[in-house]
Amino acid sequence: MNITIKDLTVTFKNGITAVNHVDLEIPQGIFGLLGENGAGKTTLMRVLTTAVKPTGGCVAMDQTLYEESNYGAIRKKIGYLPQELNLYPNLTVRECLEYLGELSGVPKKACRERIDFYLEKTSLLEHQKKKMRQLSGGMKRRVGLIQALLNEPEFLIIDEPTTGLDPEERIRIRNLLVDFSENRTVLFSTHVVEDLAATCSRLAVMRKGSFLYTGTVRELLDMAKGHIWVCTVGDEAEARALEQKYHISSKQFVEGGMRLKIISEGKPEIPCSQPELTLEDAYVYVMSR
Repeated sequence: MNITIKDLTVTFKNGITAVNHVDLEIPQGIFGLLGENGAGKTTLMRVLTTAVKPTGGCVAMDQTLYEESNYGAIRKKIGYLPQELNLYPNLTVRECLEYLGELSGVPKKACRERIDFYLEKTSLLEHQKKKMRQLSGGMKRRVGLIQALLNEPEFLIIDEPTTGLDPEERIRIRNLLVDFSENRTVLFSTHVVEDLAATCSRLAVMRKGSFLYTGTVRELLDMAKGHIWVCTVGDEAEARALEQKYHISSKQFVEGGMRLKIISEGKPEIPCSQPELTLEDAYVYVMSR
């Protein structure tokens, strides 16, 4: 399944334009969406779930246009995990998922089997009898992810799925999403750049309603080549002096001083070297341009 977005605009009644004439192709597999708070990511995802009607432009799921007459058919193909999800506090984990599966029209037998499978995959099997109100924030996110998967959606839209999870659980969720994305389309929005580096090959970087970059992870890394430098200075005072001249993306205390990562179009006028680039380096570079 491919999602095609052409000249999409969303302007709210207060005059704020959250999405500004954007074009995007979301192919099969996991597609990453990066951007700071307020970039327009959540509004874009809500358009794709049919929860928000665009001001202009068009969206198509394969050959099906996002029009009100098609919303019913489109929604049956979508699973959605929003950033804020308040599930039923007085139901147990299993009761909550069974109820949500019923609302989604999943047959009871298939629903029970899928719940068992995903509870095991997300390490929630031993917590299935707990009330939703007893769960930690990370556990609630995992229950939220399961509810988005129950109808076996062709298009899965997930907003910050690993928030509140420890490193081991983040890896479990990433692996689950990679497995699920076979023959499906997943839009994965997150602030955790490492999660996208481990799961997707294509992504978009969004800022103030527009895309600064769309393409492959490899091409984004290539854009940042020659613009990321590392050096070591003696103390914080030297670091502050360099901050007056250069964009410092990170500072780390090391033996003998402080290690700085510098974003610069050319080589800085101090002894430095080029590190092995990470996706986070490339993302910060694109955002700083």
